[in-house]
Amino acid sequence: MMKKRQTIRDHSAEANLFARRAFVSMLLVVAFLSLIVINLYHLQVNQFEDYQTRSNGNRIKVLPIPPNRGLIYDRNGVILAENKPVFSLEIIPEEVDDLSETLAQLSELMSLSPDEIENFEKERKRQRRFKPVVLRNQLSQEEVALFAANQHRFDGVTIEARLSRYYPFKDTLTHMLGYVARINKRDLNKLEKNGEAANYAATYDIGKQGVEKYHERVLHGTVGYQQVEVNNQGRIIRVLDVQPPIPGRDIALNIDITLQQKAQAQLAGRRGSVVITDTRTGGILALYSSPSYDPNLFVHGISQKEYSKLLNSKYSPLLNRATQGRYPPASTIKPHLALVGLEEGIIDSDTEIKDTGTYRLPNVSHVWRDWKKWGHGDVDVTKSIEVSCDTFYYDLAVKLGIDRLHETMTEFGFGEFTGVDLYEESQAIMPSRGWKRARFNEAWYMGDTISVGIGQGYWNATPLQLAQSVNFLVNKGERHVPRLLKGFMVEGDIQDIPIEMKPPMQIKDEANWDIVLDALYGTVNREDGTAKKAFEGTSYISAGKTGTAQLFTVAQDAEYDEDAISEYLRDNAMYVGYAPYDAPEISIAVTIENAGGGGSNAAPLAREVMDFYFENRPDNRIAVATSDAMQNTPKNAADASQ
Repeated sequence: MMKKRQTIRDHSAEANLFARRAFVSMLLVVAFLSLIVINLYHLQVNQFEDYQTRSNGNRIKVLPIPPNRGLIYDRNGVILAENKPVFSLEIIPEEVDDLSETLAQLSELMSLSPDEIENFEKERKRQRRFKPVVLRNQLSQEEVALFAANQHRFDGVTIEARLSRYYPFKDTLTHMLGYVARINKRDLNKLEKNGEAANYAATYDIGKQGVEKYHERVLHGTVGYQQVEVNNQGRIIRVLDVQPPIPGRDIALNIDITLQQKAQAQLAGRRGSVVITDTRTGGILALYSSPSYDPNLFVHGISQKEYSKLLNSKYSPLLNRATQGRYPPASTIKPHLALVGLEEGIIDSDTEIKDTGTYRLPNVSHVWRDWKKWGHGDVDVTKSIEVSCDTFYYDLAVKLGIDRLHETMTEFGFGEFTGVDLYEESQAIMPSRGWKRARFNEAWYMGDTISVGIGQGYWNATPLQLAQSVNFLVNKGERHVPRLLKGFMVEGDIQDIPIEMKPPMQIKDEANWDIVLDALYGTVNREDGTAKKAFEGTSYISAGKTGTAQLFTVAQDAEYDEDAISEYLRDNAMYVGYAPYDAPEISIAVTIENAGGGGSNAAPLAREVMDFYFENRPDNRIAVATSDAMQNTPKNAADASQ
């Protein structure tokens, strides 16, 4: 076998190969070094400011500062909603390593209840992890001291002091004033949608009802910020800069707290409402709904048990009866219908009917009855209001027709929002042909019109609408928007806001106002007036109208027997009025559920409240019936005052 030939090594070729490989390696090293240098230049020069900011962010924090919520006063400077300091135990979940263990230790230390733990967990799921969540509110001084001594054991757990809303008059103002409560997920979504979330960065509460909600933007204020330097444990070392928050504005309401308390006292134990307004401005002096509840329960989080008790109560304490309660207006609207009849030329001051106690339509077997079984005899428009003759208004409603009734009563504000500065308001119902077709898919019948003629049937109204409609009558077509907000507190004085007006009602004959207002005077002051007994002996001259709202239809051959029916089917007592007659200052609307006759129940309550107003006016002026006033009173006024 031939041996393999031995070759001689080519050292020159090997040297060239090594040189080439070394050169390529050197190029690669240079390339990589160049990339590193370029990247280093980019980091150190081009992105210097960005990384410097990030570096500062590790030791500098910007913390939001909540603004103090504006205070709420009544028209005389009495504080109705204030801010009180409270301490709360809070946890920032992001800063706690073992949340379950921390909660267990805190439960042992602070004797936390299962409800507090449950509420904390619910709130934690709604909040972002870096935001503090309240574990316990309103800590006592002993609890603050106990936790302070053990704080080193709990990272991410702190005691915070802040101002919290407090309502000193409790259930007296709830439905009007409302309350603040914790910002929930729905509130947060709404704030984010409106671009206002940043202004609530450090705020825990927001207006939920009443004035607190309606005037939230004014009351809340503007968030502030402080720039602080922190150590590696997140503790603040020093404050670098502060942009103070702008407090919410202090506001004053038209409400007179003493008048509100009087209304509350008069309604005690009964369901209903009292609304009192200034006839000259539309300002609401009192707005009370009974029963009520303590709004302070909601500020720090009401328990499920307490809330269920309010929600499920058969007395509906959560309902603002003054603006959301829908009641048949009954005879309180007869003056309004009389004015329309006069304006349309269907009746005049001399028009009379013979009231025998019943009313019939041609070729109709149904009989509509007057509240007075044997009738009122000869009745003109003035007497029809004074004695509250139903038969007169059955006939008038038929002649007017539902179309004109709907159009003109809408002018008085029925079936529409009043414009009051509350979100909790009902339009109620001013029925029409179209409304009935849309609601029941039925035609409108003449019997429906007859019921509307005495404020019954499908027609319902809120007490505030009734008070507003009285103001429109008193002011002869001038229409003020009812308002709770009077103005802003500036250095201890009230800076009034402008009075808001609607376009005035147009009327053909100004004398028609006087005919109706004279009849309202007679209701209170003349011998047969349905409210005369309630207002005998007053030091002021007033006018008004009673109403008794029937809540179910009595059969043709049956008699209404209050003792034989359920309490919740008994008549509602109604009264609307104003005083003084010759120079009106206030109007009132009283509704008492299931109380019976308006003249015997609602009118005496109205008298008590109006007496209180005139006895306690700031300037101590009493609207007495002086000789000058007597000369300005309508026909028979002098005789009626004897």
